[in-house]
Amino acid sequence: MAGNTQVRLGIVLFAVVVTAAASFALGRRGAAPSGGNHRDIRQIVVNYTVARIDDPIIVLGDSIVEAATLPLSACGHPIVNAGLAGATTASDLSGWLKGALGTRRPYAIIVSLGVNDALTFSPPATSAAFAGRYEALLHDLSKLTERLFILEFPPVEARGPFTPAMAETAMAAITGYRAALPKIARNTNAILLSLPALEAPFTIEGIHLNTAGYSAWDKAIQRGTELACG
Repeated sequence: MAGNTQVRLGIVLFAVVVTAAASFALGRRGAAPSGGNHRDIRQIVVNYTVARIDDPIIVLGDSIVEAATLPLSACGHPIVNAGLAGATTASDLSGWLKGALGTRRPYAIIVSLGVNDALTFSPPATSAAFAGRYEALLHDLSKLTERLFILEFPPVEARGPFTPAMAETAMAAITGYRAALPKIARNTNAILLSLPALEAPFTIEGIHLNTAGYSAWDKAIQRGTELACG
């Protein structure tokens, strides 16, 4: 029991450090609102981006999305990176995105979430609880667009500070979460975009994708934009 507690604490600490580092880096690149945090800053960045475009394809998710290099557009629709480091299915991303969009309506929304649900909750939520939160988010997002997609999130690897024990604990939850995605998609009229096969190593430190990982991830994004464009 003590060993499991140490593993969970290690995972939580690692996720917090990664999120804090991302927030600090973004804060150094641009002026942040007084007393602002990373969530506030990212919402303002997305707001500034969508304010000058029409009918965007929004890619919404966690730090894997935020760190992605997305195409500029697809079939005439600008693609907007709305990734938020540390985001989970419990992060009210629908309300956060609505605040960034204002009165604008996206052409399509692609969502990729799940890894942080397994890493930041102790113990991780059940697959049923994860599915319930994800479906509630997607139902809210469906009010913003008729084209809704779920991008399968990648598993973790035992790399860097991510020990085999930590990876095993996280993957016990992640396996269930990934298996729930097809039913989540059916229940919300979303289209599931599966990741191509990932060849190890596909992460930098166990979580965030390296070049090989993003190569597979980018193919899934491309498939989503192609389907959205018809």
